[in-house]
Amino acid sequence: MNIDLETLRNLLESPLDRMGYELVHLECATDGGRRVLRLYIDAPGGIGVDDCEAVSRRVSVLLDVEDEDALPSAYLLEVSSPGLDRPLVKPEHFRRFAGSRARIVMQAGVGGRRRFTGELREADERRVVLEVDGEHHELAYDQMDTARLDPVF
Repeated sequence: MNIDLETLRNLLESPLDRMGYELVHLECATDGGRRVLRLYIDAPGGIGVDDCEAVSRRVSVLLDVEDEDALPSAYLLEVSSPGLDRPLVKPEHFRRFAGSRARIVMQAGVGGRRRFTGELREADERRVVLEVDGEHHELAYDQMDTARLDPVF
């Protein structure tokens, strides 16, 4: 059975916000035949192991007790920080990291390409402008497959 990630996000976002955490991204995957729910969280001071444990306990209660239908089968819960190559999901993520390097993969080709890596120049509620090799590309959020920061070491 498929999991509605938007329903899960709506269930978890407010309680985590009240705990002082931002739910950056969540995904459901299969690993070795087991369903895995992955939550990526952030906070102003960063994320440590204690933060992940606290969120894991709270989310487990929410999913197991308050909304038994949120996940229709057994699952493994993983909670972590978004990392240096953090996913960019919401318009505010793109605005927060303006000036940073990002990798964006589009669902369909834009100007003959699907993959873009460059500097986030600006973002509004509908799209982001990414500068790639001196050219500006307007990329709509609703047409993105994935978007992540692309840290340079």
